[in-house]
Amino acid sequence: MKRSAPIGIFDSGMGGLSVWLRVRQLMPNESIVYLADGKNCPYGDRTPHEIASLTKSAVEELLSRGVKIVVVACNTATAMAIDMLRESFDVEFVGMEPAVKPAALSSQSGVIGIVATHAALSGELFRATSAKYADRVKILSAVGEGFVEIVEQGEEHSPEASKVVADAIEPMLSSGADRIVLGCTHYPFLMGAIESVVGERKVEIIDPAPAVARRVEWLLERDGLRAEPDHKADYEFLSFADEEYRQRVEQRAKHLVGE
Repeated sequence: MKRSAPIGIFDSGMGGLSVWLRVRQLMPNESIVYLADGKNCPYGDRTPHEIASLTKSAVEELLSRGVKIVVVACNTATAMAIDMLRESFDVEFVGMEPAVKPAALSSQSGVIGIVATHAALSGELFRATSAKYADRVKILSAVGEGFVEIVEQGEEHSPEASKVVADAIEPMLSSGADRIVLGCTHYPFLMGAIESVVGERKVEIIDPAPAVARRVEWLLERDGLRAEPDHKADYEFLSFADEEYRQRVEQRAKHLVGE
C-alpha cells in the first residue's frame, strides 16, 4: 500500500463532510476520496439488510479508487454494518462511535441527551455503550426527525430547521441534560439551530468527528501509511446519485474550507 494513497470516507449523503472536514484539518497533506451515496439517503429508516448492501457497495467503490483506510462517516451504517464490513474486506475501518463516554464523564447534572437516527439508537453499539454508563448518568435519547433531509436540502437556517431541532432537543434540556451528543454526522450542520435552542443554558454539544479524525491519524501512523509531509493532497468527490448532486457535495465541501 502506497503512503500517498487516499483516505476513503463515505456517508449516506452530505453529513459525512463534517468528518471529512476534521480529517482534512488534522492531516492537510492526505488525499481524500469522499463518497456521498445520495441516491439512497437517508439510511436511518432502512432495514439492516438494506444498509449492509448499500455500505458494501460504497466500500467496493472506494477500494476501486485505491484507498488505504475507510472511514464509515455514518452512524447508522456503523451501527448496522461495520462488523460485516470488517469481516468482508481486508482494510482498516474507522466508524462513528456514539460519544456517550465523554458526555457521561463530563456531565455535571448527571443527565445527558443523545439525538440520532432510529437505526443508530436501536443498534447494539449504542445499547452496549449506554449500558456501560447507565449507573453514572441518566441517558435521554431522541430521533432527529427530519434532520437529515433538512441538511441534504441545504435548509439548515430555515424556520423548519429551528422547529424540528427544538422538538427533539428541548425536552432533554427541560429534563436537565447538560450534554447533548450528536449521533449522526449530518447533525453538526444544524449547530446554529441547536445553539439557538440551548440559548444561555450551560450545555455542551458533543460532536464525535474530531475524535474520529484522531483515530484515523493514529491508525495511519501505526501502520506506516501517513503521506509524506510534502505530499500535495488531492480531494475527489463521488456519488451514486446524479452529477448535479455530486457537484453540490463538492461545492459544500469547498464552502466548509472557505474556498
